[in-house]
Amino acid sequence: MKKIIINLSVLAGLLSGLAIEAADKKAKVVFVSGKPSHGRLAHEHRAGNMILAKQLNESGLPIEAVLVPHYGYPKDESILKDADSIVIFCTGHGGHLLNPKLKEFDALMKKGKGVVMIHWATEAIKGDPGNKFIEWMGGFCDLNWSVNPHWTPKFKAREHSIWNGVKPFSVNDEWYYHMRFVKDLKGVTPILTDVPPAKTLKHPDSARSGNPTVRKAVANGESQHVAWAYERPGGGRGFGYTGGHVHMNWQHDDNRKLMLNAILWTANVEIPKGGVPSKTPTREEMHSNLD
Repeated sequence: MKKIIINLSVLAGLLSGLAIEAADKKAKVVFVSGKPSHGRLAHEHRAGNMILAKQLNESGLPIEAVLVPHYGYPKDESILKDADSIVIFCTGHGGHLLNPKLKEFDALMKKGKGVVMIHWATEAIKGDPGNKFIEWMGGFCDLNWSVNPHWTPKFKAREHSIWNGVKPFSVNDEWYYHMRFVKDLKGVTPILTDVPPAKTLKHPDSARSGNPTVRKAVANGESQHVAWAYERPGGGRGFGYTGGHVHMNWQHDDNRKLMLNAILWTANVEIPKGGVPSKTPTREEMHSNLD
């Protein structure tokens, strides 16, 4: 009898230890930054990632944000093995840091890891890269189909936890629109959407400024989704966000909160009703770590 009691006590201790360990476990988010591509305060891949990572780590929520310590895809790829989600902010299309790593990254996505792509990182080459982006996050920015004007949409709240604690907002940015999406938007939930004004297509047709199909869509008053959440059929979540050209927009509380919420969502962390708590970055913080 005494032996049974001792064994039960040991088992209870082990279960208690496991419960404490589970409670202390934090979701890991890895931030990957592309090389510099634009002038000061534009496409600040590294500085933008650092601001978002800092806000997550100071939120008090069960999440650990880790920044890859150099530009480009991790030299030590083991940093991604236990990641719950991966945030990528980089040059797109032919300069995308995932182009030479499609196979490796696809293996990570097939394990159900989340992914967030910011601004130019949403733009992929047609073919294998574009097809993989569709699989991973439900959509991508496509040359000669999508466009990249600067404009000021008016975003209204949507029925999704990514909008928790976020008020309707509006910021001027280079919001790409007319994305390529998975067929019938299956698994896609539009998060930021609006009807662009005709002046966003004031330039002649070219790879990024216009084409007959997008002109027809805008003339018909079709809403354009500039941020979206995607649930993969095989498991895993993706979030595409086409803003991010203007670095100072991370100072906008609702814009920033929505992004922080989205990162939590892709990592399968419950988003508080009031959203991720964060302090408005100071001017000094915004001007730190610039490329």
